[in-house]
Amino acid sequence: MITIKNLGLQDYAQTWEEMKKFTVSRESTTPDELWLLEHHAVYTQGQAGKAEHVLNTKGIPIVQSDRGGQVTYHGPGQLVVYTLIDIQRRNLGIRTFVSKLEQSLIQLLKQHYGILATIHCGAPGVYVNEKKIASIGLRVKNGCTYHGIALNVAMDLTPFDGINPCGYETLKMTQMSEFVDDISIGKVAQQFTQELLSILGHKL
Repeated sequence: MITIKNLGLQDYAQTWEEMKKFTVSRESTTPDELWLLEHHAVYTQGQAGKAEHVLNTKGIPIVQSDRGGQVTYHGPGQLVVYTLIDIQRRNLGIRTFVSKLEQSLIQLLKQHYGILATIHCGAPGVYVNEKKIASIGLRVKNGCTYHGIALNVAMDLTPFDGINPCGYETLKMTQMSEFVDDISIGKVAQQFTQELLSILGHKL
């Protein structure tokens, strides 16, 4: 069983604290959860993050996070899905779980929107024509994951110019609205959830 929560527009720091509390307090029988939301504009720096990849925040706050990866940006119009999953109970390694997240994103983009996306070896996330459309950053504690995916749906991409996204100086970002007209983040959230649940072996 997976509990789905649609949380709307949320503050990053507060949601992060709630994720940690949920993960620390959960028991072996606690159902997994998916939190679907958007964030107010914020940069987040992962555990491997280096200060030189932050170029010009232009007043957007930056938060030091405990997820994996480097610096990224979250803002309205970007679908964030936090995956509060007991991968130990599911007999999944972290790399296998990341692969399933990538597969879900690729299936969503192809099946529902005709967008052909790929992965890059050694660089988690999903790419379209060498531009990144979705990022993945996770933390595992006591065999359970938190944090998750960020899919650019229909947002202002300008703040990505203030950083080296994911630590890559030449990496450019893209979003679904560059390929599809009249797109709804709520519908995308529902479709991604269906794809992920299917790949994790849940009946829809």
